[in-house]
Amino acid sequence: MAAAKYLQSEDQFLCSICLDVFTDPVTTPCGHNFCKNCITEHWNTNDQYLCPLCMERFTRRPDLKVNTFISEMVSQFRQSAQQKASSSSSEQQVSKPGEVPCDVCTGTKLKALKSCLVCLVSYCETHLEPHLTMSGLKRHQLIDPVENLEGRMCTEHDKPLELFCKTDQTCVCMLCTVLDHKTHDVVPLEEEYEGKKAELGKTEAEIQQMIQKRRLKIQEIKHSVDLSEEDADREIAEGVQVFTSLMESVERGLNELINTIKEKQKTTEKQAEAFITELEQEISELMKRSTEVEQMLRSEDHLHLLQSFQSLNIQQPPPTKDWTGVSVRPSSYEGTVVKAVAQLEETLSKEMKKLLEAELKRVQQYAVDVTLDPDTANPWLILSDDGKQVNLGDVRKNLPDNPERFSKCVNVLGKQSFSSGRFYFEVQVKGKTRWTLGVARESIDRKGNITLSPHNGYWTIWLRNGNEYKALDDTSVLLSLKSPPQKVGVFVDYEEGLVSFYDVDAAALIYSFTGCSFTEKLFPFFCPFTVCSFIKKVHLFLSDDDDYDDDAGGKNSAPLIISPVRVN
Repeated sequence: MAAAKYLQSEDQFLCSICLDVFTDPVTTPCGHNFCKNCITEHWNTNDQYLCPLCMERFTRRPDLKVNTFISEMVSQFRQSAQQKASSSSSEQQVSKPGEVPCDVCTGTKLKALKSCLVCLVSYCETHLEPHLTMSGLKRHQLIDPVENLEGRMCTEHDKPLELFCKTDQTCVCMLCTVLDHKTHDVVPLEEEYEGKKAELGKTEAEIQQMIQKRRLKIQEIKHSVDLSEEDADREIAEGVQVFTSLMESVERGLNELINTIKEKQKTTEKQAEAFITELEQEISELMKRSTEVEQMLRSEDHLHLLQSFQSLNIQQPPPTKDWTGVSVRPSSYEGTVVKAVAQLEETLSKEMKKLLEAELKRVQQYAVDVTLDPDTANPWLILSDDGKQVNLGDVRKNLPDNPERFSKCVNVLGKQSFSSGRFYFEVQVKGKTRWTLGVARESIDRKGNITLSPHNGYWTIWLRNGNEYKALDDTSVLLSLKSPPQKVGVFVDYEEGLVSFYDVDAAALIYSFTGCSFTEKLFPFFCPFTVCSFIKKVHLFLSDDDDYDDDAGGKNSAPLIISPVRVN
């Protein structure tokens, strides 16, 4: 029977019993072909004489003769198959691009199997035979085929480079270790190879980690852009809902609102695109370095890796930026719709009310827990045990004059500081005729008389004489309020440079400081401010902006109370 198997496309030459190429093919009376041996053994082991293919039954065992036509066809097929196999075998031995060719072959270069470090020659299977059979050549050092064999020899001593000098960080031969590198730290190539490969593995892991961090940062930035876009879409929809219900007179205000929001979103997207472009550039550089490291990691060639390691300068990865603190945050739109609608206050009072309620609910989502800091409180102030209330007493406490404490002005700061993001808190001012609220930067002067203004580090509003409200901007702004607020909400967007004050119960905006530039920590600021005859006798200093009025009747004795935020 035949020993070789072939593809199904040549199955016309296969016996259906042994599934090999026909040997002595015979034909049954029903016209099917089998190997003579196969059909004979098949009938010898069965009681009936049946064709294995069509199952036709023969009453007598057929007398089978070799089919000379099929036998000739099989013979031709075998010859063709042998020629193809021989041709394929020859092609596999020919040196291909990237493979080391035999240095001895003339004409067509065959693939080298070994390189000799003594002869400095690479040999194919045929030309390698003397090194495997002749006693003199058997002592030569053979290695897997490599190019540039001369580079593996010491140029000074003409000996193989098989050691590594850790002192000079170079490959050396045996003679080098007893001459130029006699007192140096020398190790076998294999040992240094393993060390450098481990170092490369660590470097590769670090590079992959850097790539992953940057990919995560890209995702974070894209997510921030999506959030910003959602905020922009929501704000646009809100503005459209308001302005489309009005007459043509408000159309210009709607367009200005949309353009402002879109411009902020465009700025956010441009910032994100710039970050993403920079991150992708860093990833490209890191992936390029990763490819170089991976190629070295796959190398089994000790010398090549060590020599390439020096030129790669792996200890210094590509210059990259520290992205830890980099982020793209959605733009703040608080106050955008409010300012646009405020221009049409008389005709848009209902819409304004709805918008302010929605806006207050949004800023209330940034509520923080604020408590008063006793280390900053003026000695005349009385703080509740829970740090939520403050009023002015009639006895000056004997407290250490630490740097944080207000020594002349009856002020106190919150314990909590904020140097990024958004935060909001509410203060009850019910029953008071004088108070000051807001935020202050960390570096404010706490020892002298104080002029409240953004220039001096204060963003505040105050009440005087029971009905006089002012925003203490660099130029004070007299505020006209429809009703006195009983609870004031303070909202800060650090990056946006925004400080807004709200009448919580009326859901009305009192005043906003815009375009602020914050570079320090911000602290909540409180001043309950009470003046009585006793205090005036001891010449209590309040601030350069304050007027003394006699409030001895105790009208302003109620405390400022930091209230829990409840979203309606």
